[in-house]
Amino acid sequence: MERLQAFAPAANFVKSFNSVGSSLMVDPQLPGGPPSMFICGNESKAKQEVTDLLHEIGWEVEDMGDVEAARAIEPLCILWCIPGFQKNQWTHAFKLLKL
Repeated sequence: MERLQAFAPAANFVKSFNSVGSSLMVDPQLPGGPPSMFICGNESKAKQEVTDLLHEIGWEVEDMGDVEAARAIEPLCILWCIPGFQKNQWTHAFKLLKL
C-alpha cells in the first residue's frame, strides 16, 4: 500500500477487507458479535467514508493510522488463511477486544 500511495500521492487509498473471506464481507453474523475490520490510510475523510460503509454492512472499525500501518494489517491475510488451508474453515474473522 505504501508503494501505491507513493506512486499516486494524490490518491486517497484506504486499506480494508484484507483479512476476511467474501462470505463474511457483508452482514457478518458471528457468535461473538460484529468482527473488527482494521483500516489505515493517510486521508481522514477517505477513512471516514470507508468507516461509514463498514458500519452499514455490519463491521466494527479499528483505525490503525496512516498508510504505514498496512505493514501490520497485510500479514493478517496470511493468518486468516491458515485455518482455511489446514481445516477448510473459511468463515471466521478477527475481533479486537478492549476493556
